[in-house]
Amino acid sequence: MVSQLLSAGSRAPAVVATVLAAAAVAVAPAPSAVPAPTTRELVGQRLVVALEGEHPSQAILARIRRGEIGGVILFGANVTSPAQVHGLCASLQQAARAAGRPPLLIATDQEGGSVRRLPWAGPDLAAADLGSFGTGRIRDEARRAGLAMRAVGIGVDLAPVADVPGPGSFMAAERRTFGASAPAVGRAVAAFGRGLSDARVVATVKHFPGIGAATRNTDRSAVVIGSPLGALESGWPPFRAAIAAGVPLVMISNASYPALDAKPAAWSSRVQAILRGALGFRGVTITDALDAAAATRGRDVASVAVLSAQAGVDLLLVTGSERASARVFDRLLRAAEQGGIPAASLRRSYDRILALKRANP
Repeated sequence: MVSQLLSAGSRAPAVVATVLAAAAVAVAPAPSAVPAPTTRELVGQRLVVALEGEHPSQAILARIRRGEIGGVILFGANVTSPAQVHGLCASLQQAARAAGRPPLLIATDQEGGSVRRLPWAGPDLAAADLGSFGTGRIRDEARRAGLAMRAVGIGVDLAPVADVPGPGSFMAAERRTFGASAPAVGRAVAAFGRGLSDARVVATVKHFPGIGAATRNTDRSAVVIGSPLGALESGWPPFRAAIAAGVPLVMISNASYPALDAKPAAWSSRVQAILRGALGFRGVTITDALDAAAATRGRDVASVAVLSAQAGVDLLLVTGSERASARVFDRLLRAAEQGGIPAASLRRSYDRILALKRANP
C-alpha cells in the first residue's frame, strides 16, 4: 500500500484522501440532546500547550474555561513536588469541569533515566538499560511509573520511544532507544505501553515514521532523513507492535523523509495516510513540539500549526510561551472559519480526541 500511495503521481491527493477517509475512526454520534460543537471548540480540543511556572495563570484558566485548550504538557519548570503537581492538575481540571468542558489531557515526558519530568517517579533506568530486561520487568517498570503519574493527576505519558537506531543515532547516544534491532525495540515498546495502560495512563509511541537514523536532534536542527522507502519500512515493526498492543496515541516526528514526502512529517498528509492505512492505526496522533519545527525551518509556530492541522494530525503540541500558544489558537480558529481546515477533518479529530478522553477518564 505504501508504494502504491507514493507512486500515485498526480493522483496522490485523491489517493491520500481515499485512504484517510477509509481509515477514519467510526465514533458513535453524540446524543441529539447535546449541541454540536462550535468551531471554537473543535479547534480548542486539538491544542496541547505548555504552562509557565508552578501554578496556573488566570489567563490559562480562562482559556480552558472558554474551550480553547484540549490539553497541557508539564515540564521540569512546572514541577516541584507530588503535592504541588497534584494541586496544579486539580486546578486545571476544575477549570474545565466548571465550564462544562471535556477533561484535559495532562501529559509529560516520562521515558525513564534522564528523561523524566517527575523525578520521584520511574523508570529510574533509561530505555537503553530497560531493553536488556524481559518484557515482564519492562511492563512492571512502566506500570509503576504510570501509577506515580496517575497519583498526581497526569494521564498521558509521551513515551515509549519506538525508534530503531542507526549508525550515529542521536537517540541512541542519549540512551533513549530500547535496543539495536526492530524486534527487540518492538517487544520493549509493546510491554512499556501495556504497563502504562495497566496504570490507566495513555502511552504515546514516538516518533513516526522514525528518527533512529537521525544524527542530529530534531528539536534543534532541520533534520532530513534520506533513507529509501525500504529502509524506513524496516523501522516500522515497533510501531506496528505498539498499535497491536493498543497504544492509543502516536507522535509524529519533526524530520523530513524525501522517500515519503518533501514536507516534514507533521505537515504531510501522506505520512498520516501511511500510519492510518498501511499500519492500521485508529487512534489519536500528536505532533512533536511545533515550536521546534517552526524555529528550525524559519517559520512562525502558528503557520506550522495550521499546516499540521491541514495534514490531519489530531493534537497540536505547542511548548512555547502561553502568549505564543494563544496566538496559535487564534490563527487556527481563523483558518477553520475561512475553510482552510476542512470541517470534516475538524470533526474527525474532535471525535477521536473525545473518544480517547472518554476511554481514559
